[in-house]
Amino acid sequence: MPEPTSYEIVIRGRASARLLRPLLDDFTIEWPCAGSTRLIGFFTNPSHLYGVVAHLTSVNAELISITQRQEDPREHTKEQSK
Repeated sequence: MPEPTSYEIVIRGRASARLLRPLLDDFTIEWPCAGSTRLIGFFTNPSHLYGVVAHLTSVNAELISITQRQEDPREHTKEQSK
């Protein structure tokens, strides 16, 4: 099984809890400024990433960027278990 890959997805505007509800368990959600929402999470395969993008576009969220991050998934697991 491939290692999970960390991605950062940025969407325009401050996304509501209702819009993000399906993603809350899988992502860290940040609002770095009034004009954007940042989702950071791990994807185990491309279809998972495509599914999240499909959800965001289905609710008319405007994608600004999708960036692969250089983050070790084992470190993320350690932080969540604290």
